[in-house]
Amino acid sequence: MFLPHPPALRDAEVFTRLPDSFRRPDSRSSWGEANRPGQVTDSFLEGPVFDAAGHLYVTDIPFGRIFRVDASGAWSLVAEYDGEPNGMKFLNERELLIADYRNGLMVCDIASGTVRPYLERRNSERFKGINDLVFDTRGNLYFSDQGQTGLHDPTGRLYRLRPDGRLDLLLSNVPSPNGVALSPDERVLYLGVTRGNAVWRVPLLDDGSVSKVSAFFTSYGPSGPDGLAVDALGRVIVANPGLGYAWVLNARAEPVEVIRSPAGASLTNVAFGGPERKTLYCTESVSGSVLRVAMSAPGLPLARGSQMLAVGQAGPA
Repeated sequence: MFLPHPPALRDAEVFTRLPDSFRRPDSRSSWGEANRPGQVTDSFLEGPVFDAAGHLYVTDIPFGRIFRVDASGAWSLVAEYDGEPNGMKFLNERELLIADYRNGLMVCDIASGTVRPYLERRNSERFKGINDLVFDTRGNLYFSDQGQTGLHDPTGRLYRLRPDGRLDLLLSNVPSPNGVALSPDERVLYLGVTRGNAVWRVPLLDDGSVSKVSAFFTSYGPSGPDGLAVDALGRVIVANPGLGYAWVLNARAEPVEVIRSPAGASLTNVAFGGPERKTLYCTESVSGSVLRVAMSAPGLPLARGSQMLAVGQAGPA
């Protein structure tokens, strides 16, 4: 890759760590045995998202937990259930919609901690393993179905769930679809393709279809792009586990900044928060840390799905 200007290198700082009282070093999980075999997995943080009050919510995949982190870095347990929660977005002020690897789409009431199904199956068939999700301003939900796909099995999928309950299969040939994010005009969806070590650019056409999907950015190393975010300038921020980097990409997919983790290489996901949404928060999953770094441009405000149909109505089950 030729770069006319080398990217600026910046280091994030550790904002907070999962307290030892919440860690489970002596516990085993089926998710940990499949995805981190032979390694101690006392937690695996993912899915950062902020509420309107400035609280950060994160998931702990192997132990089915959702945590709230306040502005001082203090942790509290919101929910614990029989699932494997990954990405999250707010459905409305009170409820989080969860991309659950084991169960499909789930809803968590952040006040009571109760978790209920939202969309578990498509046409009576289970998903491979849902990973991440994002709403557009019209109430459409885009989500990735990753499972254990990769270059050996490029059958990962990208779906769109419309507000009326229709479920569209947009892509079915992805080697490990992961993070999803939308451009400021919502005409392009960016898709992290972890095992393909790339970010795909998915044009969203007026008739609801996609066409001319391309590899927008190619990374390197033992893993590949994971969670994504977009800022007000249209730059794409790419969490890259394996490297411990967050790439900041301009419109030509050139890295203009590289944000480095000080706490390990498993930088899995990113979200904007803080005053004016000008601080980038990152999950460093293996160390159980949340990192942060000040940014020059705010993150795009995230749409919510408050107009979507209630559970039992959202598509075929």
